[in-house]
Amino acid sequence: MSWQSSAWGVVDSMVPGNRNRRVLWCCVGLVAGMTALSFAAVPLYDLFCRVTGYGGTTQQAAETPGETFDRVVRIRFDASVNSSLQWEFQPVQRELSMRLGESAVAFYRARNLAKMPIVGAAAFNVTPLKVGKYFNKIECFCFTEQKLEPGKSVDMPVTFFVDPEMMKDPNLDDVKLITLSYTFFEVEEETGGTMADATEPENQRAVN
Repeated sequence: MSWQSSAWGVVDSMVPGNRNRRVLWCCVGLVAGMTALSFAAVPLYDLFCRVTGYGGTTQQAAETPGETFDRVVRIRFDASVNSSLQWEFQPVQRELSMRLGESAVAFYRARNLAKMPIVGAAAFNVTPLKVGKYFNKIECFCFTEQKLEPGKSVDMPVTFFVDPEMMKDPNLDDVKLITLSYTFFEVEEETGGTMADATEPENQRAVN
């Protein structure tokens, strides 16, 4: 007999009556179910956000739809850093206009103001929040952590398009401006060199 069976037998013997035992097993099952859900909650929530665009969550795509349309939207770029991160971070261009289905590339520039190497990771969303499920990124620096040496800067690209399916959503008829926002946070570097490193000469340059 395994120790689990023995343990359950002890608990069962401590609770007299079939009704009480049924209540006990229901409680045990409920606790086990809640524990399992807690482990699944984060990935399920992430999947929900990506499918629905909830909270301005953008999508990821391998390529553009292959067809562009006459409807034009303006894309505004916004950048900020968490107060604990000693970086300067800003978009290289403030705004561009593009047709639905057309791909575009924008750049953000980060500079390490500290006297030590710092690893950062970017969080992002788009506004209006309801347009999130139609905003697709093909390539983005937000998919990897970025490491900057002291006094170095790096230009980081994001390649994206706005899905023409947006035209079929009447709730988005009024959308003419979309803001893509990034916020960088500091990430503690782990040993072993497993983090993405953007310190190669072609990616970074000294800042006077």
